[in-house]
Amino acid sequence: MGQGMARNILKKGWPLSVLAHRSRTAVEALVAEGATEVTSARALAEASDIVVLCVTGSPEVSAVTEGPDGLAAAGKPLVVIDCSTSDPAQTVALASRLAAQGITLIDAPLGRTPKDAEAGTLDVMVGGDSAIVDRIRPLLEAFAGRVVQTGPVGTGHTMKLLNNFLSMGYAALYAEAMALGAKAGLSPQVFDSVIRGGRMDCGFYQTFMKYTLERDRDAHKFAIRNALKDTSYLAAYANAVQFANPVGAAVRNSFAAAVGAGRGDDYVPMLADFIAEANGVSLIEKD
Repeated sequence: MGQGMARNILKKGWPLSVLAHRSRTAVEALVAEGATEVTSARALAEASDIVVLCVTGSPEVSAVTEGPDGLAAAGKPLVVIDCSTSDPAQTVALASRLAAQGITLIDAPLGRTPKDAEAGTLDVMVGGDSAIVDRIRPLLEAFAGRVVQTGPVGTGHTMKLLNNFLSMGYAALYAEAMALGAKAGLSPQVFDSVIRGGRMDCGFYQTFMKYTLERDRDAHKFAIRNALKDTSYLAAYANAVQFANPVGAAVRNSFAAAVGAGRGDDYVPMLADFIAEANGVSLIEKD
């Protein structure tokens, strides 16, 4: 996601400094296109007025903002836009701590896929003060096709968790339905011939089934362990507000079982293989 977002920021004429999170290849490509590389979060803050974070979750956001060489160590006013999928309660607490140091935290998690990041057509859910959101909107629109302000800080991350609850819920349903169908002798091809083009079809279904039917591993590149992280954040939020969420618990447990079985680095559509194998069937069509 981050590389596509950064490339669009550059294309729209914004000066850009970049800090590597995981991929040297991505940073080197961005530097070749005009970005400047820095080697610490503190240096990134020193070179910037607005910092966009795209990391895994709340622990990583806290580390890059409050760590010994983090953004706050620069000792200057900043707007930090957190595009990660984080725990809303931790986001609100972090925003309060950073505000005491002159740093404004905005939560702006993302919808859609890395392909949309490249195309500049991501969905962005933004939580924060309206005046600050208006100020940063032109930057968000450099990589977003749709920007939706959700309310105060923390509501963007809450909405993202609800969005991911729906999508990961679909994944768990598809996986279980196809495995049960396979028990009855119904192949994924037959399953798809009924669902595709009907009322239960959608874009998520199509990328999920592109793996199931065509074995395209890159059809939906979102790891099962990240699905478990997000559904766990939702469970924590539900517990915090004393809300009974039995469906959410069931969805989370599907991913927890896969991670526990060593399948956390698989992508979400591969949950279908895990559920099928656990029930003694295969979704791979035999020649």
